[in-house]
Amino acid sequence: MFQRLFGGRDRNRTITDALYTEIVAAARRPEFYSDWEVPDTPLGRFEMLSLHMFLFQHRVRGEGGAMREIAQVLTDDFFADVEHSLRELGIGDMGVPKRMKKLARMFYGRTTAYADALERGDADALAAALARNIKPDAAEWPQSARLASYVIAADKALAGQDLDGIAAGTIRFPAVLAN
Repeated sequence: MFQRLFGGRDRNRTITDALYTEIVAAARRPEFYSDWEVPDTPLGRFEMLSLHMFLFQHRVRGEGGAMREIAQVLTDDFFADVEHSLRELGIGDMGVPKRMKKLARMFYGRTTAYADALERGDADALAAALARNIKPDAAEWPQSARLASYVIAADKALAGQDLDGIAAGTIRFPAVLAN
């Protein structure tokens, strides 16, 4: 009886864990950091994880039912992961809420900018937003155009993936082409 009542939670956790694992793996591809000069720092990794979370959310936006629930669990997992990382960096209990609030604002600001550029089909605006967020101190970052091309390709690849497959825990991001 209990399995029937609570067994679905375990299956849903398996699905969301599988999806989150794929999102994190895509964000941690070495080519981003070695070839495209994304800073391999906590903030650089946050930026890439945020970008891939955005791509997932952009794919499932407007969907209801189970997909909406999966998206919410993944968003919760993302922020729990960010909080855990802050604590691992030595941020104390008093500092975590303030930093989480700032990182949440950063995340949602970026998703707005990225979505706007994608929906307008404006690769230059997307590259500018990526450069502004990922390499804010660089006068120029030539790899931002390559990353923008990757984001556009990933958005198209994800749009072509079946929602049933995603709801079953499978999501695939395109390859990252080295220099």
